[in-house]
Amino acid sequence: MTAITSRADVATDKPVAYMRQLCKHFGHKVDASFGEDSGHIQFDFGRCELHASNGTLALEISAADAESHDRMERVIGSHLERFGRRDGLAVAWQE
Repeated sequence: MTAITSRADVATDKPVAYMRQLCKHFGHKVDASFGEDSGHIQFDFGRCELHASNGTLALEISAADAESHDRMERVIGSHLERFGRRDGLAVAWQE
């Protein structure tokens, strides 16, 4: 079975800080880790790969089915937007 994937490139002056915040937040309940400019979050229902570069936090999610994929988009997107409310972060997923 092929995984359903999507990606969002989020413009931010603090990509590394937001990547770390997401990984630390979810790391209390699921497998999550990060290095200097990349990380991952592994849920039972999908996975998110994070890559921080100059001015952008790239999010790549994958899940086995449409319901899990939609859930991944909602969970990761809503948390990042909430964490980055002051900076006006917006997550727009592209398949």
